[in-house]
Amino acid sequence: MAGNFWQSSHSQQWILDKQDLLRERQNDLLALSEDEYQKIFIFFANVIQVLGEQLKLRQQVIATATVYFKRFYARNSLKNIDPLLLAPTCILLASKVEEFGVISNSRLISICQSAIKTKFSYAYTQEFPYRTNHILECEFYLLENLDCCLIVFQPYRPLLQLVQDMGQEDQLLTLSWRIVNDSLRTDVCLLYPPYQIAIACLQIACVIMQKDSTKQWFAELNVDLDKVQEIVRAIVNLYELWKDWKEKDEIQILLSKIPKPKPPPQR
Repeated sequence: MAGNFWQSSHSQQWILDKQDLLRERQNDLLALSEDEYQKIFIFFANVIQVLGEQLKLRQQVIATATVYFKRFYARNSLKNIDPLLLAPTCILLASKVEEFGVISNSRLISICQSAIKTKFSYAYTQEFPYRTNHILECEFYLLENLDCCLIVFQPYRPLLQLVQDMGQEDQLLTLSWRIVNDSLRTDVCLLYPPYQIAIACLQIACVIMQKDSTKQWFAELNVDLDKVQEIVRAIVNLYELWKDWKEKDEIQILLSKIPKPKPPPQR
């Protein structure tokens, strides 16, 4: 594991510019509105979370898989690979990189099949269509697109250090940790360093828990507070979007709008 974030490929290659990100999305945004695009990514982050929990993976592994998923589509259209195939592929790769241990391919496929049938039947009327060979082929494509930059620094470790430094209780850590998990459903993991995300999530948690006494502590931090506020806004916007979204009613229509690859010409 690379010990220094600033010398890592995460810092040097995978903190992206917001304008570049939006430019890469233009083709998908011809078929989807920005809100619809974000809802699709919220849905697939939930798919990765459920698959990860059923495989009994640590949250770090699930978070890394979600970042891989977002990085791939930061540089590719949704039509390049079906997100339903990419989601378990990201889990398989993240479990290897995070040294969780090897997930057997047959177990991964059977968990995907049961999760689609039991947890996501409102989104998919068909069975999970992919097999081991599809996932292994997709893994090569994913590795190539990630440029083999596989070490992902997450906000969890800086968050633990910040809460410790603040001298606060476990309740604040629990709430901040959940907000970090939620932040994976936004673009912040592509745009900002993990320590800034940790500070923003901690700030939101302090506001929710009405911890006014922490204001001075935040004011003394040596950090770009404008960036922290941008992250806070992105997460608050996520909660606004989530609040009004009737996922079970809308998701089938949204999934049907995802751009599909063109079939090869008939000879």
